[in-house]
Amino acid sequence: MIQQYITDEAGKKLAVILPIEKYEQLLEELEELEDIKMYDEIKALNEPAIPFEEYVKNRNTNCI
Repeated sequence: MIQQYITDEAGKKLAVILPIEKYEQLLEELEELEDIKMYDEIKALNEPAIPFEEYVKNRNTNCI
């Protein structure tokens, strides 16, 4: 992939031009990394896990 940049008058790089396919791929990978980070943060809390079915059952009874 050829890297293309937008520069100012002094040649300082201000932005990069990417093919849309590469941009979309980067967004998908970033979202996956954010999910992994959130999982790791929650796991580090060492809170007891509950089955999903129990969560759904209790979620509806705890609403105001």
